[in-house]
Amino acid sequence: MGVAPVSRAAVFLDRDGVLLKPVIRDGRPYPPASLEEMEIFPEAPAALARLRERGFALVVVTNQPDVARGTQSARVLDRMHAALARALPLDDILTCPHDDADHCACRKPKPGLIEEAARRHALDPARSFLIGDRWRDIDAGHAAGCTCLLIDYGYRERAPSAAPAARVHALAEAVEWILKRARSGPLNGPEPASPGAPAPAVPASTKPVIENGDHP
Repeated sequence: MGVAPVSRAAVFLDRDGVLLKPVIRDGRPYPPASLEEMEIFPEAPAALARLRERGFALVVVTNQPDVARGTQSARVLDRMHAALARALPLDDILTCPHDDADHCACRKPKPGLIEEAARRHALDPARSFLIGDRWRDIDAGHAAGCTCLLIDYGYRERAPSAAPAARVHALAEAVEWILKRARSGPLNGPEPASPGAPAPAVPASTKPVIENGDHP
C-alpha cells in the first residue's frame, strides 16, 4: 500500500499592494500596466526568503481584470509575471484574467485560485495563510479555509465579510506574524495549525478616504 503524500502549508500572496507597489493616480491605487511601471516592494525578497526557509510554499493568487476589460494584454502580463518569478522565490503565480461579468470560479472573492494551487502543489489551505490588501483577498482566503492577514492601507471600500486574523501595515510585518505562529507547530504534517484569533473589524467609516472603487 502506498503512502499518501503529505500536504504542505503555504502562504498565498496577492500581487498588487503586497509584492508590487501600486501605481497611484489621482490618489487611487491601480496595478502597474507594464514592466516599466512594475516595482517590487524592497522588503519582499527578504520577507519571502524567511518564509521559504521555514518551509512554506509561496503562491501568488491575483485578479487581473484589465485583461478582460481590454486595457491590458495577456502577453504583457505574462512578461511581468516572468520577471516577478525571476526576482522572488515563488512556487507559482495563478492569475484570474476575468471580470465580474464573466461569472468565473477563479476571480476573488471566490476561492478558485487557491483551490487550484492546492491541487497543483499538494497544499493544505487549512494550515496555510493568505496575505492581501483588499476585501476580495480576505474573503477568498476565508472561503478556502486559510488564516488571513490584511495589509491595511485604509482604502475606502467595503470590509471583508469576516475579520482577518491580523491587520498589518506591510508585508514584513505580516511575515513576522506568520513566523511567530508557525514556531508553535509543524508546517507539513497531518495536524492542522491553529489559526490566529480574529481581530475586531474596523468600520470602513473610520478609515482615511482613498476613493478606490473596486479595482481589481
